[in-house]
Amino acid sequence: MSAQQQKSQPPQYRQTPAPATVIKVSNHVYEVRGGAGANCSFIIGDKGTIVIDAKMDCQSAKDMINAIKKTTDKPITHLILTHSDRDHVNGMTCFPENIDIIAHNNSARHIRKANENIEDKLPLPGMTFHERIDLYSGNLEIDLIYFGHAHTDGDIVVFVPQDKIAIIGDLFFKGRDPLIHMHKNGYSLGLTRVLKKVIDLDAVAYLSGHAEPAAKSEIESLRKTIVDKQDKIKAMVKEGKSLNEVKRAFGISPEKSRWPSLAEVIFLEVAYTWGPIWN
Repeated sequence: MSAQQQKSQPPQYRQTPAPATVIKVSNHVYEVRGGAGANCSFIIGDKGTIVIDAKMDCQSAKDMINAIKKTTDKPITHLILTHSDRDHVNGMTCFPENIDIIAHNNSARHIRKANENIEDKLPLPGMTFHERIDLYSGNLEIDLIYFGHAHTDGDIVVFVPQDKIAIIGDLFFKGRDPLIHMHKNGYSLGLTRVLKKVIDLDAVAYLSGHAEPAAKSEIESLRKTIVDKQDKIKAMVKEGKSLNEVKRAFGISPEKSRWPSLAEVIFLEVAYTWGPIWN
């Protein structure tokens, strides 16, 4: 990828590829960092290995699979997609064909739509759901939970109660504002509602696509930051402030961006798209 292409990518895609590295998080849960795309995870159950997210390209997926094989001899049985962004799903093409791919109904729809515009089609999830699926690998329980629209309209949480670990995809960003995909029906008010439910889980650590494992206090801090920004922008809209005035107040360039800032997303929700739900 050229320097110009890197510059045009949203922040979560601007990662310098590094060798795939496996980090043990708990008795059953491991995180995979490195390669192109988001952090991924895998869970070693009694019956096999469950992988969460698939990297951004085929080679990175292969490198991750090889790293997993060095960690466990239990075969990969499932691939779970936290959502449909390409840095989480494009590597699916290099996963074994006999595994079960699971995603939320809306994420499957987004993948199907993306396939209309690409030559190398992505595998479609064979199992989809709307609210919740509880998987078992022997005695190990793995809960797949949908709390609602947030980063996209298909974000799910993968929760391992026995280890108290929650894998939350792009519901959490550290050190910067979260990214909201309005074109995939994500919205900030939904994100704060979902984060409240994520905080309520009996979890001691949260794994995400673009940060190191986070504590519950860090999720709470992110949620508070978003709520504070929502409150400020809602008050500015009531005062009749324009989008450019709001962006200027938050130090954001007035130029239109391909990837809208959180402040811009909140303004559009309050003033236009989701206005009624804010009242």
